[in-house]
Amino acid sequence: MLNKIEQLLEKEGIILKEFTELLIRLMDYGVICRDESQVEQILYDRYLRIELIMQDYLSLMGIRLQHDRRFQFVRCYPPGAQIPGMEDDEQPFNGGLRVRLSQNEVALVLVLRSQYDKALREGMVDEQGCVLVSLESLSIALKNLLGRSLPEQLTERKNLFRRMRQLRLIQLSNEDALDSSEFWLKVRPMIMSYVSDDVLSSLLNEEDNSMKEADQSGQIDKTETNESEEETN
Repeated sequence: MLNKIEQLLEKEGIILKEFTELLIRLMDYGVICRDESQVEQILYDRYLRIELIMQDYLSLMGIRLQHDRRFQFVRCYPPGAQIPGMEDDEQPFNGGLRVRLSQNEVALVLVLRSQYDKALREGMVDEQGCVLVSLESLSIALKNLLGRSLPEQLTERKNLFRRMRQLRLIQLSNEDALDSSEFWLKVRPMIMSYVSDDVLSSLLNEEDNSMKEADQSGQIDKTETNESEEETN
């Protein structure tokens, strides 16, 4: 099989070492974005030349690829993962390649998705499909949607946002400014495939229900207060 792969690669002017480099990078990071760095630009362009070879090779392990030509990124998914716009894979999955996120990371991913969806509806998307989001708006959304806060310690906050950058979900210009509410970051379009519409809808429905319960509670309290004043009079 290796000889066959080398023959196919040779037709595209790619050597086995370059194929392996691309494969390892994609498996390690889970995603390659052309606009992330010069290295990923080279790897993405190389992927375009051998896309079918990559797909066939990884399919042997049940790994599927999502290639977005418009925003120029490719993401790999482990067996059994649900991929937006693609049929479900019914093969068993034991979590070997799944990215494991902490609670803080999961919460931030969900909020990033909600903020991206909001900006998308308002048409606030740039040519690369990215949206600008302030740290202040993220903090407010995190509190309103999930009742959580960003880490107080700057080191923990840096690690959290660095993780989002490693997943290619955001672009950061200066990590040292993460202690300022005036800090802005870019949310990448990859967030759309990272969090499904169903998950987002469920999250927003929970927020609506919480707000309705709060309103009802406030009305009850107001009624009880009025009744108490009437009894006193």
